[in-house]
Amino acid sequence: MDGIARRASPASRGERTVVIVAFDGVQLLDVTGPVEVFTTANHYGADYDVRVISLAGDAVTTSSGLVISADSAPGTLPPRLGTLLVPGRRDWRSAVADTDLVGLVARLSGRAKRVASVCAGAFVLAEAGILDGRRAATHWELASQLATAYPRVCVDGNPVFVRDGHVATSAGITAGIDLSLSLVEEDWGADVARDVARQLVVFMARPGGQAQFSARLAPRQPRHPAVRRVMDRVTADPAGCHTRATLAASGGVSARHLERLFHSEVGITPGRYVEAVRIEAAQALLADGTGTVEEVARQAGFGSSESLRRVFQLTLGVSPTVYRARFRSTVGAPRPVAG
Repeated sequence: MDGIARRASPASRGERTVVIVAFDGVQLLDVTGPVEVFTTANHYGADYDVRVISLAGDAVTTSSGLVISADSAPGTLPPRLGTLLVPGRRDWRSAVADTDLVGLVARLSGRAKRVASVCAGAFVLAEAGILDGRRAATHWELASQLATAYPRVCVDGNPVFVRDGHVATSAGITAGIDLSLSLVEEDWGADVARDVARQLVVFMARPGGQAQFSARLAPRQPRHPAVRRVMDRVTADPAGCHTRATLAASGGVSARHLERLFHSEVGITPGRYVEAVRIEAAQALLADGTGTVEEVARQAGFGSSESLRRVFQLTLGVSPTVYRARFRSTVGAPRPVAG
């Protein structure tokens, strides 16, 4: 192939079939994103047999209301499968309550070389017992729900996708494209995957994790008035002086007692809460404002651009400059001048 070494075709191992399970309420892009990756790979030397199936082989209505057709019913599949991919549904409880769907996924998983999920599809894999004892990812908004509903799953809410043995799980929606690219690379090598990424105009490997897209902190609503007072003080003025002593004073309790209250009611320390609020303030300033990184650092309470860069890199996996480039509002952006 043009002098470029490719990996051996998975067809020689009877593993060229990619099965994507569609069902009513499924997220449309969870299905079409991976389909586009695998079928585009075929234009660059891959040899995938991509099949979208449904329980009865008929059409399904997606989350957007668009109806998509299935290629076939499960009974038409070959005995051995290369990849079984399960997309998600916003209402994951309805998906896991569908015993026919969960049973189908459990049966097909035993015939597949590898099993994967996109977004809330991880809940279906968990319900089928496929994620027991495994590390898994899902959309950042759903990570705590997955961990609570399925305590035997080791949930990681930050990675774009996670691979644990033959099981791969990915974050929200477009992360299914990232995951699919990684599977193409595994099967056919980096050159084919890179060709697909260029064709689809997406990252070959997306920089940073889900933290860059999410609110870093979604604490439980505290019941204790001291904790509420402290949280209100910090959110009202992220750049203020928020030492252990000043926070304890604003809450009317000792510093040690405030630590205990935050641990029990919010799940983190007061200091970590302050940092999280400051990160969110900096994210908003970078996305919506025009100030320099140094100015943003001061306004958000980090003191210096170096401190802001260090915290962003550690927490979000990207620099403030990259974050701004990626998420800056386009409202009011100058239009190109014709002529």
